[in-house]
Amino acid sequence: MTSRKIEITPNVSIGGADAGTFTLIAGPCAIEGEAMVMETAEKLTKICGGLRIPFVFKGSFDKANRTSIFSPRGVGLEEGLRILEKVRSTFGIPVVTDVHETTQCAPVGEVVDMLQIPAFLARQTDLLIAAARTGKAVNVKKGQFMAPDDMKNAAAKLCEAGNEKILLCERGTSFGYHRLVVDFTGILEMQELGFPVVFDATHSVQKPGGNGTSSGGNREFVPPLMNAALAVGVDAVFAEIHPDPDRAISDAANQLRLSEAREILARALEFDRCRRQK
Repeated sequence: MTSRKIEITPNVSIGGADAGTFTLIAGPCAIEGEAMVMETAEKLTKICGGLRIPFVFKGSFDKANRTSIFSPRGVGLEEGLRILEKVRSTFGIPVVTDVHETTQCAPVGEVVDMLQIPAFLARQTDLLIAAARTGKAVNVKKGQFMAPDDMKNAAAKLCEAGNEKILLCERGTSFGYHRLVVDFTGILEMQELGFPVVFDATHSVQKPGGNGTSSGGNREFVPPLMNAALAVGVDAVFAEIHPDPDRAISDAANQLRLSEAREILARALEFDRCRRQK
């Protein structure tokens, strides 16, 4: 099923019948500092430019749902937005970050091109409405506890708030304790709602709380799941990519290595092109 086209910027859109390839939404899990973010953004911009993959840079200014109260959370709202604005202006690419509270939406919406709703908050009505009222595109991650058709209610909240620039994101479903699985039929069900569907390849291999005071994961499963999702027909891929993921302050076990990104994306592009062939 062909989704509607959602314009992120005049040069980057997601979905639609005329899309030549998937869009990549990628960057480090947390904004740990300006130097690392700028390095990652520069290299991913060059990689995506060479492969002709539309690119949206992602970085979180605050990781509000950490497993442990002692886990680092990032640089905070003010510094995070400053860095994201520098990425946007330096490389000419759209940027996205997630919001956790209604009061964050307006200031975030003044800087970014797309807002992201974390999976744990996909049912939070006031947050969805506040994000919608920025007028920016909104990527809603399906809660690990939600059925695919539950996302119609999240989309309806955004639409009722006057914003139909909606993306729906699959990021795995809880399967017992500390484990997620990906139901690819769920992607097909979400496609029936008519909005572009994003596959979160790195969070889908996460083991929430699996390391006791932090989450674990299986980085090696990211490429095959990404390829499978593209074969099914997702419009965009979300992936957290870090220069040195083992030293990352969050999601160390499932972020992709920046040095391996080009090879992984080139292979993913082959699956995407096969799917798009008539």
